[in-house]
Amino acid sequence: MSDLFQKFENNMGPLGKWASIAEGYFVFPKLEGKISNRMTFNGKEVITWSVNDYLGLSNHPEVRKVDSEAAKNYGSAYPMGARMMSGHTDMHEKLENDLAEFVSKESAYVLNFGYQGILSIVDTLVNKNDVIVYDIDSHACIVDGVRLHVGKRFTFQHNDIKSLEKNIIRAQKIVDKTGGGILVISEGVFGMRGEQGKIKEIVELKKKYDFRLLVDDAHGFGTLGDDGSGVGKEQNVMDDIDVYFATFAKSLASTGAFVAGSKNVIKFLKYNMRSQMFAKSLQMQLVVGAIKRLEILKNEPQHREKLWKNVKALQTGLVKSGFDIGTTKSCVTPVFLKGDVPEAMVLVKDLREKYNIFCSIVVYPVIPKGLILLRLIPTATHTIEDINETLDSFLAIRDKLQNGYYKKLSERISV
Repeated sequence: MSDLFQKFENNMGPLGKWASIAEGYFVFPKLEGKISNRMTFNGKEVITWSVNDYLGLSNHPEVRKVDSEAAKNYGSAYPMGARMMSGHTDMHEKLENDLAEFVSKESAYVLNFGYQGILSIVDTLVNKNDVIVYDIDSHACIVDGVRLHVGKRFTFQHNDIKSLEKNIIRAQKIVDKTGGGILVISEGVFGMRGEQGKIKEIVELKKKYDFRLLVDDAHGFGTLGDDGSGVGKEQNVMDDIDVYFATFAKSLASTGAFVAGSKNVIKFLKYNMRSQMFAKSLQMQLVVGAIKRLEILKNEPQHREKLWKNVKALQTGLVKSGFDIGTTKSCVTPVFLKGDVPEAMVLVKDLREKYNIFCSIVVYPVIPKGLILLRLIPTATHTIEDINETLDSFLAIRDKLQNGYYKKLSERISV
């Protein structure tokens, strides 16, 4: 028998092992100043490509005014208690009704946080007799929800409909014996690589098989569809998405989330989701702020139009310059380069210190070994000047990477 914590001494995990040289710069960096296209990092102004404020609402004057007034009127505590006990208000109901109408669902339920929200939704929708079939590239919040499931679960290859069908057939054989049902899970937009989930093709399988569909549309809500209502509108399949989930943390530039569906499903979730039943209600200042943000999302399409103008300029420029941006069909803009973790660290430091470009770096184990992913998040606040400067900088760092400059420097790095 050994001490529970002994294992940490020798193994901090695939990312934790870099903590001594990475923390405070490559991970847990401190971006300062007003949320915008340019912020301050390490004492200097940088073009910021790592903030999910897609529509630029974090500093919209009406949003700031409402946030300030709500904080003054309600403070950060009201309402106290869980929704079911003492934390329910008319404003929570208004926000839910507005959201349900916007995403064309019968009912909606506001949640405290996105991560714990989707995790708890997955856990609540299924029991031991049911089977979950989910995309292998699903976000960690979905994976953690699936891990709570005591019944069978299968992954299908990313956006691979043949693989999905194969696993639905496997699931069908099990539920035929248990008397349970099948829950299929996909994302509206996959946050690392930017591809839209093949929701339309998944829905087509409902003609052959009996299953329910849960879609996590964190990156699609506010950005996709001609009105910004998400991937269901974009692919013309919202009616066939049984449970629709989105977060406030991206397009609405806030905290919280919501789930929408039929009245019966939402009622069941309200009375059975442990993460909401036993947690404090979303505070009023955030609820009031979300109502205003949703109003702007619906009534001011110019923010989404500017966002997509920037997205197209950035992605077109990268492709013309010979960069691999995968198969993104969203605002999320991945740039794939070849290299190892130490090279990535040197490259990103050069990008930030010499070229004043701040973007997220993604390496193994999130993506396969030998690849570096630089993840860019265009927003409505970016300018064409920002984009051109970034394109020039990316050309420069790619040349250095290919010429072995970063490899040579990375040899000095030790864990």
